Amino acid sequence: MNPKQDTPTGFTHEKIETNNLLMIVLILFVVAIGGLVEIVPLFFQKSTTEPVLGVKPLTPLQLAGRDVYLREGCYNCHSQMIRPFRSETLRYGHYSVAGEFVYDHPFQWGSKRTGPDLHRVGGKYSDEWHRIHLNNPRDLVPESNMPAYSWLEKTQVDAEAMPAHLRALRRVGVPYTDEEIAGAAAAVSGKTEMEATVAYLQSLGLALK
Repeated sequence: MNPKQDTPTGFTHEKIETNNLLMIVLILFVVAIGGLVEIVPLFFQKSTTEPVLGVKPLTPLQLAGRDVYLREGCYNCHSQMIRPFRSETLRYGHYSVAGEFVYDHPFQWGSKRTGPDLHRVGGKYSDEWHRIHLNNPRDLVPESNMPAYSWLEKTQVDAEAMPAHLRALRRVGVPYTDEEIAGAAAAVSGKTEMEATVAYLQSLGLALK
């Protein structure tokens, strides 16, 4: 009897394992199915689509500060996700929930922990503390390896860009009003990037405090 005659037609382990393109396609298919099963239900859960009580869209000044935060790569060292473990909640406060971030595009959850978590930093220190810390971190934390951001005090926020920024966020669901958009430029006019960054940091994590 010829063994080849008894081999069933269609996909076999040998056919899949010896065909790189076929294996890649099947892997992508399986990963896509698994991803959809995990992700799609989140779009229909209130806990991930509705803001928790107290969460409001960022003001124009806070939003400008968030732009600086992203531009300077602060998220590379500072996580904004507190995990529901005793060690983390004792150190940082209440764990993060999705409803706190429904207005963030993109949200800043992450696993990096070179520097302290920043999600509950709002109100923890004074504006002046943050200003000194950003200007030269070692003035407050001698062992810090964070770079200084002294130029933020000399650079003004681009006020003219803010209305378009708010309009773009409104298109993806952030409930900015026409009045807020119209007044966005005036709200940040003459403000420095240092002031904006401090305003953003002071807004973090207040809803669940």
